[in-house]
This record gives sequence, C-alpha cells and structure tokens, in this order.
Amino acid sequence: MTKILSLLILGLMVIQIIKPLGLPGLRQRRDFWKLAVGALAAISLTVLLSHASG
Repeated sequence: MTKILSLLILGLMVIQIIKPLGLPGLRQRRDFWKLAVGALAAISLTVLLSHASG
C-alpha cells in the first residue's frame, strides 16, 4: 500500500512541476514540496495503522 501511495504522490509532484494542479495551495510550480509533506504524513499514517492492527 505504501509503494502505491508513494508512486501516486511522486506522479502528482512531477505533474505539479510541469503544470500546476491549480488546487488551493498548489497554484504555483514551487508548491510541489507541499505534496511531499502530505505524502510523508500519509505514508506514516498508513504504516502506523498497519502495525497497530497486526
């Protein structure tokens, strides 16, 4: 699950650098780092949930 999430976020970051997504907070090319911070949080949450349940 974390690999799929990582690839998805990486793809979004590449798209953001090429052509900004236009979402609130992601209107400029230099905002791609916000996706990286969000990805780190999402992957951490996924790992925590998977280890807590099993």
